[in-house]
Amino acid sequence: MKIEPAASIAGHIAVPGDKSISHRAVMVGAVSEGETTVHGFGRSGDTEATIAAVRALGVTVDEDDVDTIRVQGAVLLGLREESGPLDCGNSGTTLRLLAGLLVGQTGRYGLTGDDSLRGRPVDRIAAPLAEMGAHVETTDGKPPLTVAGNGLKGIRYELPVASAQVKSCLLHAGLYADGRTTVVEPLPTRDHTEIMLAAAGAPVIRKPGRVSVGPAERLLLGEVDVPGDFSAAAPFVVAATLLPGSELTIHDVGLNPRRTALLNVLERMGARITAFHRRRSGGEPVGDLVVQSAELVATTVRAAEVPRMVDELPLFALAAACARGESSVEGARELRVKETDRIETVTTSLRALGIRIQNRDDGFGVRGVPTRPKGGGMGSGGDHRIAMLGAVAGLMSREGVELEDAEAVAVSFPGFFELLDSVTQR
Repeated sequence: MKIEPAASIAGHIAVPGDKSISHRAVMVGAVSEGETTVHGFGRSGDTEATIAAVRALGVTVDEDDVDTIRVQGAVLLGLREESGPLDCGNSGTTLRLLAGLLVGQTGRYGLTGDDSLRGRPVDRIAAPLAEMGAHVETTDGKPPLTVAGNGLKGIRYELPVASAQVKSCLLHAGLYADGRTTVVEPLPTRDHTEIMLAAAGAPVIRKPGRVSVGPAERLLLGEVDVPGDFSAAAPFVVAATLLPGSELTIHDVGLNPRRTALLNVLERMGARITAFHRRRSGGEPVGDLVVQSAELVATTVRAAEVPRMVDELPLFALAAACARGESSVEGARELRVKETDRIETVTTSLRALGIRIQNRDDGFGVRGVPTRPKGGGMGSGGDHRIAMLGAVAGLMSREGVELEDAEAVAVSFPGFFELLDSVTQR
């Protein structure tokens, strides 16, 4: 796909429902009592994998339309044993969070995925689940894996690396454990799981740097209103910031502070971003964003900010390339175990477009120039975040970007290119 240069970005948009919250609504709804109705469901390859997985476990999911689904709860212990492994597709969230629920069920469950997912580590969940008393078998520390429960006990677990997926897996398992399960975080990570479990009636206690859950007698979720996905909005925020003369309004987007560090970073670089109509929906902060173009100056993203913008770090690299001065990212080794090694793919891709970027062991450094990069060709490597990065880079470039494997965006945002085109001014 050839992404041609743009003059500006302008208009009003809404992005699909938050992928992280959509996953959790389906899973928690699956082990709740009664019906859970999910409005604004973020439909994507990843969330479709979660629906398919819970259906394979005996849960009925009715799809009223593209963004409204109804999950018929099977109650806490009601998931059925499946004869074959559950296919989680490309979704690490599906595999890791579902494993936490399955160790509380009766029977043995296999979990696998596509080539990319089978190359990603699962020891981070295997070790603490085993400490809780579960039986976990991996394939040299990677999927496929098999899990089975055996009288779980609550533990206190200090995460060696900040990870919302590992935290969520253990909180799910803690619903079935004898005693409280406490997860201690080295840095704050997204907290959608604890918000949703509390909304469903689970005994969740939150304190600075830790969260715990006790055994649940029943869950009842009922209704979930999913806000727009901030990670889906982020490419539009960066494009409107970098393209002169842009003004873009993004409506009804999730503004959970554990997800939106990109806004803080861009604002200290000089971006003009205003949030208004702030409100809460289902415990989640929501609002509208107005983004106007601005000239940026360099900054450094420290390790403490990384978990709150880990999916947006590739876009930060592009913003830094157009800012005045030298920017860097530190403490982002986690990027190496995403759908691709994103430190390598970001630096290789952007360097091919004429951007001066150097990879480091735990991040990258960028020498910014406040002019448009030349452009050229790059591939996504099958990584949806890199595909979206390439699209924004194409708009920013002087000569356009030839983007290979552009279809990878469907993993998280199937209508991305159409929405981007609708607000692009040429």
